[in-house]
Amino acid sequence: MALVTTTEMFKKAYAGKYAIGAFNINNMEIVQAITEAAGEQRSPVILQVSAGARKYAKHVYLMALAKAAIEDSGVDLALHLDHGADFEICKSCIDGGFSSVMIDGSHHSFEDNIALTKKVVEYAHAHGCVVEGELGRLAGIEDDVKVSAADSSYTQPDEVEEFVSRTGVDSLAIAIGTSHGAYKFTADQCTRNADGVLVPPPLRFDILEEIEKRLPGFPIVLHGASSVPQEYVKEINTLGGKLPDAVGIPEEQLRKAASMAVCKINIDSDIRLAMTAGIRRVFNEEPQVFDPREYLKVARAEVKKMVAHKIVDVLGSNGALDK
Repeated sequence: MALVTTTEMFKKAYAGKYAIGAFNINNMEIVQAITEAAGEQRSPVILQVSAGARKYAKHVYLMALAKAAIEDSGVDLALHLDHGADFEICKSCIDGGFSSVMIDGSHHSFEDNIALTKKVVEYAHAHGCVVEGELGRLAGIEDDVKVSAADSSYTQPDEVEEFVSRTGVDSLAIAIGTSHGAYKFTADQCTRNADGVLVPPPLRFDILEEIEKRLPGFPIVLHGASSVPQEYVKEINTLGGKLPDAVGIPEEQLRKAASMAVCKINIDSDIRLAMTAGIRRVFNEEPQVFDPREYLKVARAEVKKMVAHKIVDVLGSNGALDK
C-alpha cells in the first residue's frame, strides 16, 4: 500500500459512475476516522489538506499521519493539497511528498489562470504528482478561501476545453452552485419546505452536462459540497452552539453529480459538525470528563459514521476497491 495519484482512481470512478470523497484532515482522530471508514467500506479515498491545516498541524505531521493511515488501513490513499494559492505552496507540497495538488487560479484572469496552472502542472508532472485546476469561483468561506456572493461566478462551459488543453491539468474543479462552509446560502436565496427547513437553489446540472459533452471522460471536481446535516446542527445548537440557518447541498443532488462526470467531491464542514456534536454531547452528559481521549474518542466515532454514510449513500464508492 502507498500514497498514490488520483489518475487511476478517477478513471475507475468515471467508468463506474461514482465519486471519490476528498475529506479534509486536521488531526490524528480525523485521519483515523476517514481511513478506517474507507477500509471497512472498501472505498478509495483522498485525504485533503488545506493551507489552514498545514499551518495548524504542520506538513511533517500530516505526512506522517497519512503514511501511518496507509499502513493501518491497508488502503491506497491520495494526499491532496486543497486550494493552493500560488506556485510556491504547490511546489512545497510536491517536494514534501503529496501525490496531488490543487492550484486555485480562479481569482485571476483567464489567461493568468492558465499561465499559473500550466507552471504548476509542468513542475508536478516532472515529479510524479497530479494537478487539479479551477474555473469559476465558489462563494463562501473555508480557511483562507473567502469569496463573496457578488464575486462568485459559474464556470463557463465554452472555456473548459481551452483551459484543459493549454494547461495539461489532470482534473478540473467547476462552479455549478456549491459553496464553501456551513453557511452556504442566505435565507433570501432559499425556499422553505413544509417543515420550515431552508432549501437551497438546485445545482446547475445543465452546466455540468455541457462540460461533460465538451470534455468526455475528463474528471470533474465539486468543492463546497458538504450537506450540513441538520441533526448535527440541531444537537450543537441544543447543547449551547450557535449555528443559525446553516444550509448545505442536498445529498441527492450530490449523488446525481457523482453519477455523471464528477469524480471527486470535497467534504469538510460535515466532518467538523459531526466532531463538534460528539464533543459537545460528552461535555453535556459527562461534565466531569477532562481526558481528551474520552471526548475525542466519541468525536472520532461520529466522523467515522459520517464518512461511511457519505461513501455509501452519496459517493457510491463502497466496494470499488474489490472491482
